[in-house]
Amino acid sequence: MLGSTEEMVSFCFHRSRSLLDFKRLSFSRIHSFHPYTPLPSPPRLPFISPNRFTSSSPHLSMARSWNSPTPNGQINRNFSPAGAPEDRKSRVAVVGSGNWGSVAAKLIAHNALRLNSFHDEVRMWVLEEVLPTGEKLSEVINRTNENVKYLPGIKLGKNVIADPDLDHAVREANMLVFVTPHQFVEGICRRLVGKIRKDASAISLIKGMEVKKEDGPRIISTLITERLGVNCCVLMGANIANEIAIEMFSEATIGYRENKEIAHKWVQLFNAPYFMVSVVQDVEGVELCGTLKNVVALAAGFVDGLELGNNTKAAIMRIGLKEMNAFSKLLFPSVKDSTFFESCGVADVITTCLGGRNRKCAEAFARDGGKRSLDELEAEMLQGQKLQGVSTAKEVYEVLRYRGWLESFPLFSTVHEICTGRLPPSAIVEHVGRTPKIFPGGRL
Repeated sequence: MLGSTEEMVSFCFHRSRSLLDFKRLSFSRIHSFHPYTPLPSPPRLPFISPNRFTSSSPHLSMARSWNSPTPNGQINRNFSPAGAPEDRKSRVAVVGSGNWGSVAAKLIAHNALRLNSFHDEVRMWVLEEVLPTGEKLSEVINRTNENVKYLPGIKLGKNVIADPDLDHAVREANMLVFVTPHQFVEGICRRLVGKIRKDASAISLIKGMEVKKEDGPRIISTLITERLGVNCCVLMGANIANEIAIEMFSEATIGYRENKEIAHKWVQLFNAPYFMVSVVQDVEGVELCGTLKNVVALAAGFVDGLELGNNTKAAIMRIGLKEMNAFSKLLFPSVKDSTFFESCGVADVITTCLGGRNRKCAEAFARDGGKRSLDELEAEMLQGQKLQGVSTAKEVYEVLRYRGWLESFPLFSTVHEICTGRLPPSAIVEHVGRTPKIFPGGRL
């Protein structure tokens, strides 16, 4: 006679030819032996090697679904064989379909298929445009499974659905991923008010800030929270999108405020063997790192364009990181120093100053002696992508000027003045080398 529930589950499993047979047999057996013990859900099955069964085995489909291997070859013990009810599965919508948005959709789509707590389909909102062929971008993405304009040559996953209708794209989603140029977020949020699920939460992959004289600076996650009434985490890091698209190893940092459970759900959605995600309770620190590093990258690009060498570039990166930390703490005293040692901090500064689009355009600007504007170079070199550093430098400059902090941040202020043509690119060394003002009771 079989004594334990676990033994009986194993007995039923090996005598069933289908999932339905297993459910019927296990229910009758377990309740006949243990009338007061409910059927475990999901049943605890013995480990089954994927190679144990041949293709003709009646148990093959059950073995593969209940013990489906994760990308690193480990068995996913959290997979529910019975399947989570459809109405309880989380649905994801990606708001944005540029280079980074498409890569994010690819990552998420893979994990949505692998994890039973997420609905398979991932909707990606596309700001519709007509390609040179006369076709609509959203239709081409859905036909080819590829964003031929912003991420050519990379398959996104057949469960990614490009949707040009913003309202429709987010209607059923309770997890919203924002990844658009920061200057468009306000308008997008206005359109979404009252049109998203009440249980929705959000995460921002957007680098930038909003500055209004009457309100002062506001980070994007705060804007999203205030406009839509949702919890908003942030994800930043040393993430060059094209490298992640071809699954080269990188790291990222998720920042959250209070709800750690939601933060870990976002980790599930993004984490992969080639994309390792950590979590810190510091939304402001993580987001400002991702925002301000683009200003430092412009400075590094000016240095490259002037061929000033590696020592100078290293000095610019160090000064930039120091100003990032000081600026963040002046705006948000709760920002943690430790955040700057995460992927969103020093690692992102290094990566962006070595290979990002801001550095690339700034280098071309300096080589040309500033004769062509950065707007012209953006249009020529980025194929429709946006140069975030220039607008961020302007926004940071406005904050510094309004609060009387310009002398304390020579790198930030000089970068903006070079971008606007008030100073030549060579000023990046001449002006940054001056000693910054020390704040009373503090230091830079």
